[in-house]
Amino acid sequence: MGTYIFRRIVSTIAVMAMVGLFVFLLLRLAPGDPAAIIAGDMATPQMIAGIREKLGLNEPMPVQFMHWALSILGGDFGTSIFTGRPVLKLISQRLEPTISVSIVTIILSVTIGISFGIFAAWRVGGLVDRVLTAFSALGYSVPVFVLGYFLIYFFAIKMHWLPVQGYRPIDHGIGPWFVHLILPSVALSLSYIAFIARVARASMLEVLSEDYMRTAAAKGASSYSMLFHHALKNAGAPIITVVGISFAYLIGGVVITETVFNIPGVGRLVVDAINNRDYPIIQGVLILVSGLYVLINLAVDLSYTVIDPRIRY
Repeated sequence: MGTYIFRRIVSTIAVMAMVGLFVFLLLRLAPGDPAAIIAGDMATPQMIAGIREKLGLNEPMPVQFMHWALSILGGDFGTSIFTGRPVLKLISQRLEPTISVSIVTIILSVTIGISFGIFAAWRVGGLVDRVLTAFSALGYSVPVFVLGYFLIYFFAIKMHWLPVQGYRPIDHGIGPWFVHLILPSVALSLSYIAFIARVARASMLEVLSEDYMRTAAAKGASSYSMLFHHALKNAGAPIITVVGISFAYLIGGVVITETVFNIPGVGRLVVDAINNRDYPIIQGVLILVSGLYVLINLAVDLSYTVIDPRIRY
């Protein structure tokens, strides 16, 4: 296990180096000049050239990359081109809304998705199974922003049950904090619930058809014991994999959800930075998200040995 973890850490460093290079080149080669955007429409070529010199954009790309990479390794993600504030401080100020939406979404997705998949497999061909099939098609087909606007129209505008948009920090009270998370979390979790439920159903069906499950039934094992003690434990590896993938993919969904519901999180920060060509913010967020994605993959791989002791690395 120790050797495996060491090799994964080494490979993670290589992956992050490649991600850093890709992010740097992608933003630099994209059309648009941040110096021209900062200077404005009425700027002269001399003004734009002065801004480029100040930002270091006139240096060769290898030199720019080395300066940026060394700063990242030192914990300095640079300063925003437009605000002049440290990138890490800007990101940290936006973390609470994004983490809150992500946590509530993943709790809804895992709880409902796994439960739905288990009972659909237990009653395959029944009403729950047919409902799951229809729900999965709906979850895959409806975009997050369409569902978000529908939820806003029905539950906020028509019924006046929930707030239309915005976010309340948790220090303002658990109630206001949670109420503002219901609509965005439900909108974001629909596709993940469908995804996790389908995988859980397929994995459980495979396990339920095994000989040892029939033996357990013949010995008089209860339905609860067969489902949760025998079947779920042996079907856990694919489910854990898809849960880890879903959690990693939440970032993309959060960007859309925060825009629809006007939540001042990291997603909105990225959208504003892209519109302004604010390279340091975009690069900082992408690097942090990539690192989180790699760590989640490592945690999922290591969790297999806990779920199934037969797995050895």
